Amino acid sequence: MPETLIKVDLNQPAPSNEKVHNRWHPDIPMACWVNPGDDFVLETYDWTGGYIKNNDSADDVRDIDLSTVHYLSGPVGVKGAEPGDLLVVDLLDIGAKPDSLWGFNGFFSKNNGGGFLTEHFPQAQKSIWDFHGMFTSSRHVPGVQYAGLIHPGLIGCLPDKPMLEKWNARETGLIATDPNRVPGLANPPFAGTAHLGQLKGDAAAKVAAEGARTVPPREHGGNCDIKDLSRGSKVFFPVYVDGAGLSVGDLHFSQGDGEITFCGAIEMAGWVHMRVSLIKGGMAKYGIKNPIFKPSPITPTYNDYLIFEGISVDEQGKQYYLDVQVAYRQACLNAIEYLKKFGYSGAQAYSILGTAPVQGHISGVVDVPNACATLWLPTQIFDFDINPSAAGPVKHLDGSIDMPLSPDL
Repeated sequence: MPETLIKVDLNQPAPSNEKVHNRWHPDIPMACWVNPGDDFVLETYDWTGGYIKNNDSADDVRDIDLSTVHYLSGPVGVKGAEPGDLLVVDLLDIGAKPDSLWGFNGFFSKNNGGGFLTEHFPQAQKSIWDFHGMFTSSRHVPGVQYAGLIHPGLIGCLPDKPMLEKWNARETGLIATDPNRVPGLANPPFAGTAHLGQLKGDAAAKVAAEGARTVPPREHGGNCDIKDLSRGSKVFFPVYVDGAGLSVGDLHFSQGDGEITFCGAIEMAGWVHMRVSLIKGGMAKYGIKNPIFKPSPITPTYNDYLIFEGISVDEQGKQYYLDVQVAYRQACLNAIEYLKKFGYSGAQAYSILGTAPVQGHISGVVDVPNACATLWLPTQIFDFDINPSAAGPVKHLDGSIDMPLSPDL
């Protein structure tokens, strides 16, 4: 059996664990060291460190302090790794912790993080999903069940000092263009809730003031939320510091392309079994500045889809030039409106798109002025037929079950 190098106790607060951290900075100490060729297990908290509870209230989603996240296990130092190398990570297996066989999905309040469709779903809502082996279902979103495509939403290596400075400069510069926007344009360093593993004292204070927040993906990987980065995947990470400093967290049981609900996917606590190796000088050899990966050979088999189109014209009829984000948002809204005809609330339909293995595609970016994006919804995840017919849609849900909602205080 592989050794578990980092363990987490879900009954203890995440900041009490010196082998996890919630900022990116080159001075965060390695939590442990491995050799190239080693395989090992890392346990992880859910990305909120256990703040979201298995209950029927969305108050925790409404009230969470997003400056605390993500809680990542690591960094793992790899002996012999040097800047310019590629760290090869084989994700051998991933699973939920045996004492936590459930996960959550939610929408953040527009006043606290928002989300992809925050103008349509401005208040906090939550759904709880139970795990039945490789399948999941929810008491808050009836009529669907799907196989998990379990993956880390967040995995990456430590940045070096110049890269950290570049991140902070460009993101604070973006914030300055509209500093009062709600939700904000980016998340600047914030020392108050920084957790830096084993780092203490003045050194910790310095790192806390400079450390980059873990919310977005960046050149090192980070919070990419790629649903196909599942067990059996192989990832090639650029190395920026001696030892690489690999960290992982934010595990998802299942997710749709785009993780559109933001408190998205089905978030869970769990474990990752991985193996590491090195390609010396690999960044220059292959011209790599962002990670690349090979997907899992094991994926849920769904082969019948309804495909919803969207174009770069928003809900108010405003025309955008080849804007893929606007187009994908419209595809999502079209799918939500469709599912409402079968009895789902808008929130339930939105949760399905964030948690089910939907596919998102950029379908056209050359025909001015409209980009076309598509959302592929697998029909086999439903307990009933959702295909169009001459008879029209049949409402299979009566509205008696919906997701908990917590209005802003």
